[in-house]
Amino acid sequence: MVYLTRKEHFCSSHRLFNPKFTEEENLALYGKCAYANGHGHNYEIEVTVAGDPAPETGMIMDLKKLANIIDAEILEKVDHRHLNFDVEFLRGVIPTAENLATIFWGILAPRITAGKLYCVRVYETPNNFAEYRG
Repeated sequence: MVYLTRKEHFCSSHRLFNPKFTEEENLALYGKCAYANGHGHNYEIEVTVAGDPAPETGMIMDLKKLANIIDAEILEKVDHRHLNFDVEFLRGVIPTAENLATIFWGILAPRITAGKLYCVRVYETPNNFAEYRG
């Protein structure tokens, strides 16, 4: 089994806020990430596909095709957007790295037909990331 990973990046803003909690409870839970106007990140996303390389090509999947899928399904919709307000598939979701990784998986998995989606990793900062493996 071979693992092939494509890394991309996007810039977005978000606010971590649960409407079931008071402002004070949100600030206690999420800190400055709960500030009313939100804040931004330079996110990175890594998408890993697992499989055996095809004998004819030596590849699990054409990386250009994987990049195009990530771009069309994720990046075009989240880059330079406010995740709480501008992204339809994130409506009503608290846009933590954990939730983004899980939702991105759900979007990408049906589109990847060569190999099998193995992992989606979302870096909110260089020090913080979430990884989802279905």
